[in-house]
Amino acid sequence: MNAKPVNKIIVLRFRRVGDAVLTTAVCSSLRKTFPDATIDYVLNADIAPLFENHPDIDRIIPFANEEMSHWNTYLRKVRQIMSSGKYDLIVDTRATVKTLWFSLFSLQTPYRLGRKKVYNRFLQNYRIKEPCAGDKISHLLSLLHPLEKRFKVSFATDFRLYVTPEEQAAFRIEMKNAGIDFSKPVITCAIATRLSYKVWDGEKMRRILERIIERYDAQLIFNFSGKEEEAVAVQLHNRMNNHPRVFTNVKAGNLRELASMISLSDFFFGNEGGPRHISQALGIPSFAVYPPSASKEVWLPGADERFQGIEPADISEEKAKDPNVSFASKFELLTVDNVWEKLEPMLEKYIKIKKT
Repeated sequence: MNAKPVNKIIVLRFRRVGDAVLTTAVCSSLRKTFPDATIDYVLNADIAPLFENHPDIDRIIPFANEEMSHWNTYLRKVRQIMSSGKYDLIVDTRATVKTLWFSLFSLQTPYRLGRKKVYNRFLQNYRIKEPCAGDKISHLLSLLHPLEKRFKVSFATDFRLYVTPEEQAAFRIEMKNAGIDFSKPVITCAIATRLSYKVWDGEKMRRILERIIERYDAQLIFNFSGKEEEAVAVQLHNRMNNHPRVFTNVKAGNLRELASMISLSDFFFGNEGGPRHISQALGIPSFAVYPPSASKEVWLPGADERFQGIEPADISEEKAKDPNVSFASKFELLTVDNVWEKLEPMLEKYIKIKKT
């Protein structure tokens, strides 16, 4: 049977920053497979600007919180998108009750891909089981496997973000005005996260950060989002006696500015989360501390010498996998010394040029 041509594609990725960044690998794979197709990317509005200027995304379709929270408004917008889009391929990366409406309003779309769920049997004609192993990129790309029966699929395992030279130049001025000296190492630090239970012990973090400053004369930018994370950053800075090499006044007003900040840094260090994914997508060397609930095998795709981290299982796989050991006890396996043992070689490699 001849394959129907794919000229218009829509990729659905409602959720947080990290998931959306990783899903750009799907967009890049689709671009390589269907180079002449138009690729639309559906996202939550608050993170959508991060994906501007991506060569493998032709149009970003944002959904505001108000649109997501009111069913009539949401369904009306989905119907309008699908009726005007006339898509040949739908890639639903979540296959939730909410995202299934994209397929329901476009049953004429020949390729409707999604995860295998009990409720989507008649709405998505290509359903894929969630893989039991592998990292998040391989999980996402598995959604495209059904296309291999009809097309030669080219898989791209890299995920990328793009910052313009103009954006970098503008934020570089902001950083210099805040006191950043670009002749010395600049490290963006994620010392807080959206979910507080994922944050590594603050006292241990303080000791690592002070060691970085002492040995590399580095400047540390404490990145944060929202009042709660800002309070954590300010409190830690206070505990470091308001060290002049620590900056809490370099603030990214939006995700585009955050991407610019990270792209102008020499290194990224801190808790695992969306900003770490952004740093990898920009090609900035990074080292992250992973909580017991986030496996490196899953959440550190494309790991190489530039992108590394540490998790409790690196210290004791037995305790890390023991259901009788508490979350807190597993997290406590990560000491200052064993984090530094893995972090120091990366600092030596990637910021030693500026080292005094």
